[in-house]
Amino acid sequence: MVTAETPEGILLELRPAGLGARFCAFMIDGIIRLAIIYTAAFAMAFMGGVGFAMWFILIFALEWFYPVVFELSPAGATPGKRVFALRVVMDNGLPVTAAASLARNLLRAADFLPFGYGFAVVSMLLRHDCKRLGDIAAGTLVVHEPPAASRIALDAVEPVVPVVALAPADQAALIALAARAPRLTAERLDELAALAAVVSGDAGRRGPDVTRRVLGVAYWALGRR
Repeated sequence: MVTAETPEGILLELRPAGLGARFCAFMIDGIIRLAIIYTAAFAMAFMGGVGFAMWFILIFALEWFYPVVFELSPAGATPGKRVFALRVVMDNGLPVTAAASLARNLLRAADFLPFGYGFAVVSMLLRHDCKRLGDIAAGTLVVHEPPAASRIALDAVEPVVPVVALAPADQAALIALAARAPRLTAERLDELAALAAVVSGDAGRRGPDVTRRVLGVAYWALGRR
């Protein structure tokens, strides 16, 4: 596990991808590239010298820019990495930049030395963050994508009449909580709802059922009946 701090001062726990997962992702991407190259060879075979030249350009582009295009996408990963829930990020956990992606992929030539990505394998085995030479130079990490946090289904929440009188400030706070609910993890939402559980008669308790009742009071405050 690697701890990274964002520019906003938020600490993130990142789990670096090991050699096995990265090798399997690399093989899948290699198969995809080979499939594209052979398909293009058949399609361009009838174009003579021009087709031959275009085929070599395609091979060059796939070798050096195939990873860059996918790493700069919102997924931050090639198709092979996505199969194993991996993504490329900066050392601080932020999305990889164009300069860093180019650097880490151009330096695969050094990682390949002396043969069969020998330097890359040795580097990943010796480092706790599993970085290859390209990652070290570019300041990047290949990490496991954390599973999506479960969130409460707000359409299943029914309005609940509060058991105590609500001051305008209390109603505003509950409505603000309901507005933020879709952007919070279930654990964080349960924690915040427990602070307001007195309005639903659940003082001292917490959990999904309590959260639903607290949000139900918020919906009641919004005029839903």
